[in-house]
Amino acid sequence: MSEQTTIKPTKNGPYLVTHCETLKGMVDDRRYDSAGTVALCRCGGSKNKPLCDGTHAQNGFTDEKGDDRAPDTRESYEGGGITIHDNRGICAHAARCTNGLPDVFRAGKEPFVDASAASADEIQATIEQCPSGALSYSVDGTEHRDRESDPEILIVPNGPYAVRGGADLEAEWGEGASREHFTLCRYGHSKNKPFCNGAHWNHHFDENASET
Repeated sequence: MSEQTTIKPTKNGPYLVTHCETLKGMVDDRRYDSAGTVALCRCGGSKNKPLCDGTHAQNGFTDEKGDDRAPDTRESYEGGGITIHDNRGICAHAARCTNGLPDVFRAGKEPFVDASAASADEIQATIEQCPSGALSYSVDGTEHRDRESDPEILIVPNGPYAVRGGADLEAEWGEGASREHFTLCRYGHSKNKPFCNGAHWNHHFDENASET
C-alpha cells in the first residue's frame, strides 16, 4: 500500500508535498514529477508554477488568515429525506452548488440553503460536486462527507489546488470539513489560508503571470 500524501504549509512559503501519486492539471491533464518532496507555490508569483521558485521571499507573501474572513460555522438544513450541512467559512466559491441547484443553494439570500427545493437525489448529486468539502449531507442519520477517490492533487486553471483521495495536511481544519477532498489556495490572497476562499475570482488570478 502506498503511503498517504502529506502536505506541509511552510511559514510564509510553499507547500511541501510528499508521497503524492498524481500531480496534474485539472483541464489539460499535464502531469508533473511528484516523486520525493515537491515544493508547490502558494504565493501566486512563481515563474515556474505550480512549483515554487522562491518568489514568496520577495513579494511579501504571508500565510496569515484574514481577520474579516467568513466565520468557521457549520449550519444544518433539513429537507425531504436529506439534511444539508454547510460551512461557508471553508467554501471555495467554485459555484458548483449555486449553478447546479440555484433554488436550493441561493446566492445572495438568507438562509443560503433551502433543503426542500429539490429532491434528495438531486441534492446529493450536487453536493458530491463540491470540491472544498464545505458541503456534506446526512440521510437516515448517517453523514456522507467523504468520497471514494484516487489520491491526487489537481491544478485548477487560475484557481486552487484540488486535493482528492485524502492527505495528511498540517492545518487547522474547519468545522465539519472533509479531509478526503479540499481546496488549497495557490494565489496568496485567501483569507482562510491554507484553504481557498475564492479570492482568485475577485483578484482575477492569472497563473501565467509572474507576480501577484
